[in-house]
Amino acid sequence: MRLPLPYRPEHEVLAGLLQQLSDLDWSLASSDAIGWIEQVRASKPSSFAMETLLREYPLSSAEGLALMRLAEALLRVPDAETAMMLTADQLGRADFSGASQSWLATLSSQAIGLSKKMLGEDGQKAGFFAKMGAKAIVAATVRAVQLMGKQFVMGETLDEAMDDARKQRKARKGLRFSYDMLGEGARTDADAREYMHKYHAAIAALAKGRERAVPVEQADGISIKLSAIDARYEAVQRAHVFEVLVPRVVELALAAAKADLNLTIDAEESERLELSLDVFEAVATQVAAQFPQWRGFGLAVQAYQTRALHTIEEVTRIARKLGMRFMVRLVKGAYWDYEIKRAQELGLAAFPVFTHKHHTDVAYLACARAMLAVPDAIYPQIAGHNAGTIAAILHMARQAGVPFELQRLHGMGEAVYQQIYAQYPDVGLRVYAPVGPHKDLLAYLVRRLLENGANSSFVHQLADTRLPASALVASPLRLEQRSGVTLPLDILPTRRNTAGTDVTCQALSDALLAPYAQTTVPRPADTPLAQVDALVQTLAKGQKAWNATPVEQRAAALEQAADVLERDLAVWCARIVREGHRTWGDAVSEVREAADFCRYYAQQARTLMAPQVLPGVTGERNTYSLAGRGVWACISPWNFPLAIFAGQVVAALVTGNAVAAKPAEQTPGIGAAMIALLHECGVPRDALVGVYGAGETGAALVAHPQIAGVVFTGSTAVAKSIARTLAAKDGPIVPLIAETGGLNAMIVDSTALPEQVVDAVVQSTFRSAGQRCSALRVLCVQDEIADGVIAMLSGALSLLQVGDPSKLSSDLGPVIDAEAHDKLQAQIDALSARGKLIARAPLPADAPANSIAPVAFEITSLEQAREEIFGPVLQVLRWKGEVETLVEQINGLGYGLTLGVQTRIDTRAQAIAAQAEVGNIYVNRNMIGAVVGVQPFGGEGLSGTGPKAGGPNYLPRFCAEYCVTVNTTAAGGDVDLLMSMH
Repeated sequence: MRLPLPYRPEHEVLAGLLQQLSDLDWSLASSDAIGWIEQVRASKPSSFAMETLLREYPLSSAEGLALMRLAEALLRVPDAETAMMLTADQLGRADFSGASQSWLATLSSQAIGLSKKMLGEDGQKAGFFAKMGAKAIVAATVRAVQLMGKQFVMGETLDEAMDDARKQRKARKGLRFSYDMLGEGARTDADAREYMHKYHAAIAALAKGRERAVPVEQADGISIKLSAIDARYEAVQRAHVFEVLVPRVVELALAAAKADLNLTIDAEESERLELSLDVFEAVATQVAAQFPQWRGFGLAVQAYQTRALHTIEEVTRIARKLGMRFMVRLVKGAYWDYEIKRAQELGLAAFPVFTHKHHTDVAYLACARAMLAVPDAIYPQIAGHNAGTIAAILHMARQAGVPFELQRLHGMGEAVYQQIYAQYPDVGLRVYAPVGPHKDLLAYLVRRLLENGANSSFVHQLADTRLPASALVASPLRLEQRSGVTLPLDILPTRRNTAGTDVTCQALSDALLAPYAQTTVPRPADTPLAQVDALVQTLAKGQKAWNATPVEQRAAALEQAADVLERDLAVWCARIVREGHRTWGDAVSEVREAADFCRYYAQQARTLMAPQVLPGVTGERNTYSLAGRGVWACISPWNFPLAIFAGQVVAALVTGNAVAAKPAEQTPGIGAAMIALLHECGVPRDALVGVYGAGETGAALVAHPQIAGVVFTGSTAVAKSIARTLAAKDGPIVPLIAETGGLNAMIVDSTALPEQVVDAVVQSTFRSAGQRCSALRVLCVQDEIADGVIAMLSGALSLLQVGDPSKLSSDLGPVIDAEAHDKLQAQIDALSARGKLIARAPLPADAPANSIAPVAFEITSLEQAREEIFGPVLQVLRWKGEVETLVEQINGLGYGLTLGVQTRIDTRAQAIAAQAEVGNIYVNRNMIGAVVGVQPFGGEGLSGTGPKAGGPNYLPRFCAEYCVTVNTTAAGGDVDLLMSMH
């Protein structure tokens, strides 16, 4: 690895940075900055300014939130009906009547405010005039959003942006620009090629107007996004990146070098940082061979990353190795919320970014100082809007006496920079200038609003005149150093989050993969049918002692097992990859889920199994308690050979039951290993026994007269068979907990962002080779956007890698066995006859046996989705009209496991959730990966009986209930009552 581990304790990183800034005199910076702030506040604010917008509508207000949501979605909605619903939905929560007389406030009060009256609170007012009026108001609201976007996007085309730049240069000579072609990262190779075309066109246009007398550092240039020119720019796709992405970047860099323009690679998410440096060095090496004197190549560095200073050092090393000088844009960072969420989801030891704004400010200052110290290797580009840090860096630069420039975003911070010009007229300034159609500005605009609308941001505080100027420039060097966000392992209030790992980090992935070569999964011998009776008899006897064991001891055994699973994560993952054919990412999630089940049920059992004294009449004591029912048969599937197996078994055990645990015949080795672990952790051998074999073994177990309960996960047909067997038995009525399959749908309306939809669809449908009960089976897309979504989905699907699951680059491995493969192939053949092929991923010649190429078909009605297809197969349906009709049709399928909803209309999402007869509903995200205790999982109808696994009502189903009533007056009276007499 080039850089240190990204997940280090924040305070340790910060301590090193502070040491490097020990001699910084902040008083000089604060003096300058306070003067600038006071001058800005004293002058008349621009009607087109971020500060004005935030003063009128802070994001903490309903109005600010409504504007943000409308800016994000409204311009891409193609149909008037949905646009009206979205406008009414968002504005129904806001009140724009009290706005002042800025351009946006006036427009809001006249157009947006009126829209609430015209649309009504729910956007459903009937009548011709109401409809016509609503359309007019939506058009006005669209115009309002476009005007807001115009403030932050320099031009819809590069020509427009360059015209604007010429106008701005008249006001300030020497102003420089870096043009950024707006848009999301590519999801298809066609999108990537289109971005390449845009970048080439931009370079050609800039080259045409290039004044050769101007040094490259002062010339205009472009910023490029690596994820825009390669849809698989991912750390685990390293070979692909060097085959596809590096030549593309070289092509652009050579074109820029030939024209002597500057070209900057934008920074992206932290998991791509190491890879971005690899790409940067590979490209720089090739460019240096042809244009050794070119000094226009650069990249952006995010100060909020805990490895930012090390990144500066690495760029310096590359520059000196190649004899080049790079332009380095230092920014604070733009993906903070994503980085926090990802670290929490993965259960990482720490965050890859700083969790306090002033910690980022410290890193920013340390990075700036490091850049100014190496003028032979780096031309510093200081990008930001915080007056305090800018002032401090200006003092640093004056002391260093080296060339540098400042940068600001178009539409932001202009008032502060006017004050800086007045004091430092010779400082170079570059404007980062977004370019693109207004409908493409949404992600950029909302990101800017969120960054600068947060309470802690300088731009927000500048707009809040209640705060004294001195409060805005408090020294970050002397503020309290502490973590500002709960660490990933501490996010759950009642238990510790299970630690995971990051397969995109080489040091961590090397440790994860290390045991694989030596890991075997011994297959236990099948249990003879003749032995089933003896096993159950043994368990029935052992259950009595286990049930009498204190719940604390039973819970401790589960927690010890969780600790071992977490400690030996890599070994358990290797077993899952080998026997279950899962990818490494899936395996890590599954081991963590198994450990989560252990900890969650242990914590629940301590409370649940404690006797409770219930209120009653004087002279009686009523005690309610739970205990194990007897011997439970736990029958688990092969698709989650550890997590579901463990979840069933430990739930039964911790409640005092004995368990006959039957893993799937395809994955018995993992089940046997989990049983051995539980024995090592204190579960008696006569309280837990493994039963191995095919379906007839499970049937014999279910039919045994001493089985007190059955928990099953698998097909609906087998669950029904078990239910019939249990109903036909003599003796007690035996409870059945069944979680079965689903014809899971996702509903997408025209407000949804297509890139987010496709990401969610690909993850939900094709991860684990589609072999999840929760997987997406039918995608229902509003007709108005269906063509675009289907085209993007087709391109994304074609890039999926089917391969050996032991390789990190494989997106999915084979299906579980030949029987599953043959059944899937027959279902795909039948679907080919009734549906229209959308796309099929390539199947490499060296793909493992039983591999199925991910495939998608378009169907014309839900009736064509006749059965669950348990593999990487998607059916796509266009829908029109009322979404309520579509939900009713989905309910009519009879399944009820998972449902996805992709919409920006909050009231629509709520209405769908209320109408849908589905156990788990996911809004604006994927539909897989339910977290224990956070998203209890299970369905209804043909999808299961409940209660939900990993939920608060799961354990009671395993228990028998007892109430003991004692007449306390029989032994001489109610002592407590008598003692209370006055």
